[in-house]
Amino acid sequence: MPTQVAVIAHKKKTLGGGLDRLRVVLSEYDVGELLWYEVPKSKKAPKKVKKALKKGAELVFVWGGDGMVQRCADTMAGSGVPMAVLPAGTGNLFAGNMGIPVDLEESVRIGFHGERRKLDLGVLNGEHFAVMAGAGFEADMVADVDRAAKGKLGKLAYFRAAARHVGGNPVPMEVKVDGVPWFKDEASCLMLANVGTITGGIEAFDDARPDDGWLDVGVSTAKGPIQWARVFTTMATGRSEDSPFIRVTRAREVTARFESPMTYELDGGDRDATTEMKATVARGALTLCVPERRPSE
Repeated sequence: MPTQVAVIAHKKKTLGGGLDRLRVVLSEYDVGELLWYEVPKSKKAPKKVKKALKKGAELVFVWGGDGMVQRCADTMAGSGVPMAVLPAGTGNLFAGNMGIPVDLEESVRIGFHGERRKLDLGVLNGEHFAVMAGAGFEADMVADVDRAAKGKLGKLAYFRAAARHVGGNPVPMEVKVDGVPWFKDEASCLMLANVGTITGGIEAFDDARPDDGWLDVGVSTAKGPIQWARVFTTMATGRSEDSPFIRVTRAREVTARFESPMTYELDGGDRDATTEMKATVARGALTLCVPERRPSE
Protein backbone atom coordinates (compact mmCIF):
# COMPACT_ATOMS: atom_id res chain seq x y z
CA MET A 1 0.00 0.00 0.00
CA PRO A 2 1.51 3.38 -0.97
CA THR A 3 2.22 5.66 1.98
CA GLN A 4 1.92 8.89 0.02
CA VAL A 5 -0.96 9.36 -2.41
CA ALA A 6 -1.78 12.36 -4.57
CA VAL A 7 -5.06 13.47 -6.15
CA ILE A 8 -4.99 15.81 -9.15
CA ALA A 9 -8.59 16.83 -9.78
CA HIS A 10 -10.33 18.90 -12.44
CA LYS A 11 -12.84 20.53 -10.12
CA LYS A 12 -15.40 21.11 -12.90
CA LYS A 13 -15.70 17.39 -13.64
CA THR A 14 -18.11 15.02 -11.93
CA LEU A 15 -18.09 11.33 -11.05
CA GLY A 16 -20.31 9.51 -8.59
CA GLY A 17 -20.82 11.60 -5.47
CA GLY A 18 -18.17 14.12 -6.50
CA LEU A 19 -14.90 15.12 -4.86
CA ASP A 20 -16.40 15.10 -1.36
CA ARG A 21 -17.31 11.47 -1.85
CA LEU A 22 -13.81 10.76 -3.19
CA ARG A 23 -12.32 12.02 0.08
CA VAL A 24 -14.57 9.65 2.01
CA VAL A 25 -13.68 6.67 -0.20
CA LEU A 26 -9.95 7.39 0.08
CA SER A 27 -10.24 7.60 3.87
CA GLU A 28 -11.27 3.96 3.87
CA TYR A 29 -7.76 3.03 2.70
CA ASP A 30 -4.64 3.37 4.81
CA VAL A 31 -3.01 5.91 2.51
CA GLY A 32 -0.85 7.88 4.92
CA GLU A 33 -0.35 11.46 3.74
CA LEU A 34 -2.81 12.63 1.08
CA LEU A 35 -1.65 15.31 -1.35
CA TRP A 36 -4.73 17.05 -2.74
CA TYR A 37 -4.74 19.43 -5.71
CA GLU A 38 -7.71 20.87 -7.58
CA VAL A 39 -7.40 22.78 -10.86
CA PRO A 40 -9.97 24.79 -12.86
CA LYS A 41 -8.71 23.52 -16.22
CA SER A 42 -6.53 20.67 -17.41
CA LYS A 43 -3.67 22.90 -18.60
CA LYS A 44 -3.08 23.81 -14.93
CA ALA A 45 -2.55 20.17 -13.95
CA PRO A 46 1.12 19.65 -14.93
CA LYS A 47 2.37 22.10 -12.31
CA LYS A 48 0.45 20.21 -9.60
CA VAL A 49 1.72 16.85 -10.84
CA LYS A 50 5.29 18.11 -10.60
CA LYS A 51 4.63 19.23 -7.02
CA ALA A 52 3.19 15.84 -6.12
CA LEU A 53 6.13 13.95 -7.61
CA LYS A 54 8.61 16.26 -5.91
CA LYS A 55 6.90 15.54 -2.57
CA GLY A 56 7.34 11.82 -3.14
CA ALA A 57 3.91 10.70 -4.32
CA GLU A 58 3.89 6.94 -4.86
CA LEU A 59 0.46 6.85 -6.55
CA VAL A 60 -1.32 9.64 -8.43
CA PHE A 61 -5.10 9.63 -8.88
CA VAL A 62 -6.22 11.73 -11.86
CA TRP A 63 -9.83 12.97 -11.71
CA GLY A 64 -11.09 14.18 -15.08
CA GLY A 65 -11.47 13.33 -18.74
CA ASP A 66 -9.04 12.48 -21.52
CA GLY A 67 -7.62 16.00 -21.68
CA MET A 68 -6.79 15.87 -17.98
CA VAL A 69 -5.23 12.42 -18.34
CA GLN A 70 -3.14 13.65 -21.28
CA ARG A 71 -1.76 16.63 -19.38
CA CYS A 72 -0.89 14.48 -16.38
CA ALA A 73 0.57 11.64 -18.46
CA ASP A 74 2.78 14.13 -20.30
CA THR A 75 4.27 15.16 -16.96
CA MET A 76 4.40 11.68 -15.41
CA ALA A 77 5.96 9.98 -18.45
CA GLY A 78 9.07 8.07 -17.47
CA SER A 79 8.64 8.68 -13.74
CA GLY A 80 7.62 5.11 -12.93
CA VAL A 81 4.96 6.42 -10.53
CA PRO A 82 1.61 4.69 -11.17
CA MET A 83 -1.35 6.72 -12.42
CA ALA A 84 -4.89 5.76 -11.42
CA VAL A 85 -7.62 7.25 -13.60
CA LEU A 86 -10.91 8.39 -12.06
CA PRO A 87 -12.96 8.83 -15.27
CA ALA A 88 -14.94 12.00 -14.62
CA GLY A 89 -14.95 13.33 -18.20
CA THR A 90 -17.37 13.15 -21.12
CA GLY A 91 -15.78 10.54 -23.37
CA ASN A 92 -13.28 8.86 -21.01
CA LEU A 93 -11.78 7.10 -24.03
CA PHE A 94 -8.50 6.18 -22.36
CA ALA A 95 -10.26 4.70 -19.34
CA GLY A 96 -12.70 2.85 -21.58
CA ASN A 97 -9.93 1.40 -23.74
CA MET A 98 -8.17 0.19 -20.58
CA GLY A 99 -11.27 -1.33 -18.99
CA ILE A 100 -11.51 1.21 -16.17
CA PRO A 101 -15.21 1.66 -15.31
CA VAL A 102 -17.04 4.96 -14.81
CA ASP A 103 -17.55 4.06 -11.17
CA LEU A 104 -15.94 5.99 -8.34
CA GLU A 105 -15.54 3.24 -5.77
CA GLU A 106 -14.32 0.66 -8.28
CA SER A 107 -11.86 2.99 -10.01
CA VAL A 108 -10.39 3.89 -6.60
CA ARG A 109 -10.09 0.19 -5.73
CA ILE A 110 -8.29 -0.42 -9.02
CA GLY A 111 -5.90 2.38 -8.13
CA PHE A 112 -4.88 0.64 -4.93
CA HIS A 113 -5.22 -3.02 -5.81
CA GLY A 114 -5.29 -3.26 -9.60
CA GLU A 115 -2.53 -4.45 -11.87
CA ARG A 116 0.32 -2.04 -12.66
CA ARG A 117 0.74 -2.09 -16.43
CA LYS A 118 3.43 -0.31 -18.42
CA LEU A 119 1.95 1.38 -21.49
CA ASP A 120 3.32 3.27 -24.45
CA LEU A 121 2.58 6.92 -25.06
CA GLY A 122 2.71 8.75 -28.35
CA VAL A 123 4.82 11.89 -28.53
CA LEU A 124 3.70 14.58 -30.98
CA ASN A 125 5.73 17.76 -31.41
CA GLY A 126 7.28 17.12 -28.01
CA GLU A 127 4.04 16.42 -26.11
CA HIS A 128 2.85 13.00 -24.92
CA PHE A 129 -0.60 11.62 -25.67
CA ALA A 130 -2.35 8.47 -24.48
CA VAL A 131 -5.29 7.99 -26.87
CA MET A 132 -4.70 9.69 -30.20
CA ALA A 133 -3.58 12.80 -32.01
CA GLY A 134 -4.78 14.13 -35.30
CA ALA A 135 -4.76 17.00 -37.76
CA GLY A 136 -7.44 18.22 -40.13
CA PHE A 137 -11.09 17.17 -40.00
CA GLU A 138 -10.90 15.30 -36.72
CA ALA A 139 -8.98 18.09 -34.99
CA ASP A 140 -11.35 20.74 -36.38
CA MET A 141 -14.25 18.74 -34.97
CA VAL A 142 -12.63 18.59 -31.53
CA ALA A 143 -11.86 22.31 -31.55
CA ASP A 144 -15.45 23.10 -32.53
CA VAL A 145 -17.11 21.14 -29.73
CA ASP A 146 -18.64 23.70 -27.42
CA ARG A 147 -17.82 22.99 -23.77
CA ALA A 148 -21.39 23.59 -22.67
CA ALA A 149 -22.72 21.37 -25.45
CA LYS A 150 -20.26 18.61 -24.52
CA GLY A 151 -21.47 18.74 -20.93
CA LYS A 152 -25.11 18.61 -22.01
CA LEU A 153 -24.97 16.26 -24.99
CA GLY A 154 -21.94 14.11 -24.19
CA LYS A 155 -20.60 12.14 -27.17
CA LEU A 156 -23.43 13.46 -29.35
CA ALA A 157 -21.72 16.86 -29.27
CA TYR A 158 -18.82 15.40 -31.27
CA PHE A 159 -21.11 14.09 -34.00
CA ARG A 160 -22.89 17.41 -34.21
CA ALA A 161 -19.54 19.16 -34.61
CA ALA A 162 -18.48 16.59 -37.20
CA ALA A 163 -21.53 17.41 -39.31
CA ARG A 164 -20.34 21.01 -39.49
CA HIS A 165 -16.92 20.05 -40.89
CA VAL A 166 -17.52 17.24 -43.38
CA GLY A 167 -17.51 19.77 -46.21
CA GLY A 168 -14.00 21.01 -45.46
CA ASN A 169 -11.40 21.07 -48.23
CA PRO A 170 -8.59 18.48 -48.22
CA VAL A 171 -5.03 19.77 -47.85
CA PRO A 172 -1.99 18.55 -49.80
CA MET A 173 0.34 16.72 -47.42
CA GLU A 174 3.41 14.52 -47.36
CA VAL A 175 3.69 11.80 -44.74
CA LYS A 176 6.72 9.65 -43.99
CA VAL A 177 6.67 6.57 -41.77
CA ASP A 178 9.97 5.47 -40.27
CA GLY A 179 11.76 7.72 -42.75
CA VAL A 180 10.09 6.24 -45.84
CA PRO A 181 7.64 8.24 -48.02
CA TRP A 182 4.18 6.76 -47.46
CA PHE A 183 1.57 9.29 -48.57
CA LYS A 184 1.73 12.32 -50.86
CA ASP A 185 -1.63 13.68 -51.94
CA GLU A 186 -4.57 15.72 -50.72
CA ALA A 187 -6.10 14.49 -47.46
CA SER A 188 -8.74 15.76 -45.09
CA CYS A 189 -7.40 14.09 -41.96
CA LEU A 190 -4.24 12.54 -40.49
CA MET A 191 -4.62 10.44 -37.35
CA LEU A 192 -2.08 8.86 -34.99
CA ALA A 193 -3.46 6.38 -32.47
CA ASN A 194 -2.16 4.61 -29.39
CA VAL A 195 -5.46 2.74 -28.81
CA GLY A 196 -8.29 1.52 -31.02
CA THR A 197 -11.27 3.64 -29.95
CA ILE A 198 -10.85 7.35 -30.65
CA THR A 199 -12.82 10.61 -30.42
CA GLY A 200 -16.58 10.17 -30.21
CA GLY A 201 -16.19 6.49 -29.32
CA ILE A 202 -15.38 5.52 -32.93
CA GLU A 203 -13.59 2.19 -33.47
CA ALA A 204 -11.03 3.49 -35.94
CA PHE A 205 -7.93 1.32 -35.46
CA ASP A 206 -8.87 -2.31 -35.11
CA ASP A 207 -5.44 -3.68 -34.17
CA ALA A 208 -4.06 -0.84 -32.04
CA ARG A 209 -2.61 -1.76 -28.65
CA PRO A 210 -1.06 0.65 -26.14
CA ASP A 211 1.81 -1.70 -25.28
CA ASP A 212 3.01 -2.93 -28.68
CA GLY A 213 5.63 -0.26 -29.38
CA TRP A 214 3.79 1.10 -32.43
CA LEU A 215 1.67 4.05 -33.44
CA ASP A 216 -1.24 3.28 -35.74
CA VAL A 217 -1.41 5.82 -38.56
CA GLY A 218 -4.41 6.70 -40.70
CA VAL A 219 -5.04 9.14 -43.53
CA SER A 220 -8.49 9.93 -44.89
CA THR A 221 -9.13 11.37 -48.34
CA ALA A 222 -12.90 11.58 -47.85
CA LYS A 223 -14.62 14.68 -49.21
CA GLY A 224 -18.12 15.83 -48.34
CA PRO A 225 -20.89 14.26 -46.28
CA ILE A 226 -21.52 11.26 -48.56
CA GLN A 227 -17.94 10.01 -48.53
CA TRP A 228 -17.57 10.69 -44.80
CA ALA A 229 -20.81 8.79 -44.16
CA ARG A 230 -19.30 5.83 -46.01
CA VAL A 231 -16.14 6.09 -43.88
CA PHE A 232 -18.09 6.08 -40.61
CA THR A 233 -20.28 3.21 -41.80
CA THR A 234 -17.23 1.12 -42.65
CA MET A 235 -15.69 1.86 -39.25
CA ALA A 236 -18.92 0.84 -37.53
CA THR A 237 -19.50 -2.38 -39.47
CA GLY A 238 -16.05 -3.56 -40.55
CA ARG A 239 -12.40 -2.58 -40.58
CA SER A 240 -11.29 0.97 -41.33
CA GLU A 241 -8.82 -0.18 -43.96
CA ASP A 242 -11.70 -1.60 -46.01
CA SER A 243 -12.80 1.94 -46.87
CA PRO A 244 -11.55 3.32 -50.21
CA PHE A 245 -11.11 6.66 -48.44
CA ILE A 246 -8.86 5.37 -45.65
CA ARG A 247 -5.23 4.30 -45.71
CA VAL A 248 -3.62 2.85 -42.57
CA THR A 249 -0.23 1.61 -41.46
CA ARG A 250 1.92 1.35 -38.35
CA ALA A 251 5.10 3.18 -37.47
CA ARG A 252 7.55 4.06 -34.74
CA GLU A 253 8.15 7.51 -36.18
CA VAL A 254 5.89 9.69 -38.33
CA THR A 255 6.66 13.02 -39.95
CA ALA A 256 4.17 15.11 -41.89
CA ARG A 257 4.24 18.37 -43.82
CA PHE A 258 1.10 20.28 -44.81
CA GLU A 259 0.86 22.77 -47.65
CA SER A 260 -1.23 25.04 -45.43
CA PRO A 261 -1.54 25.17 -41.60
CA MET A 262 -3.80 22.56 -40.06
CA THR A 263 -5.30 22.48 -36.57
CA TYR A 264 -4.13 19.48 -34.55
CA GLU A 265 -5.23 17.89 -31.30
CA LEU A 266 -4.03 15.50 -28.62
CA ASP A 267 -6.55 13.42 -26.67
CA GLY A 268 -9.36 15.87 -27.32
CA GLY A 269 -7.39 19.04 -26.60
CA ASP A 270 -6.89 21.32 -29.58
CA ARG A 271 -3.56 22.99 -30.28
CA ASP A 272 -2.49 25.82 -32.60
CA ALA A 273 -2.39 25.15 -36.32
CA THR A 274 0.89 23.88 -37.75
CA THR A 275 2.46 22.95 -41.09
CA GLU A 276 4.66 20.20 -39.62
CA MET A 277 4.16 17.26 -37.30
CA LYS A 278 6.65 14.77 -35.90
CA ALA A 279 5.53 11.84 -33.79
CA THR A 280 7.34 8.99 -32.07
CA VAL A 281 6.55 6.22 -29.57
CA ALA A 282 7.66 6.40 -25.93
CA ARG A 283 7.67 2.70 -25.06
CA GLY A 284 6.50 1.80 -21.57
CA ALA A 285 6.49 5.46 -20.56
CA LEU A 286 3.36 5.33 -18.40
CA THR A 287 2.58 2.99 -15.51
CA LEU A 288 -1.20 2.68 -15.25
CA CYS A 289 -3.42 1.01 -12.66
CA VAL A 290 -5.79 -1.29 -14.56
CA PRO A 291 -8.30 -4.03 -13.66
CA GLU A 292 -6.74 -7.37 -12.85
CA ARG A 293 -6.59 -9.66 -15.85
CA ARG A 294 -8.59 -12.85 -15.81
CA PRO A 295 -6.52 -16.09 -16.01
CA SER A 296 -7.53 -16.60 -19.66
CA GLU A 297 -6.37 -13.12 -20.74
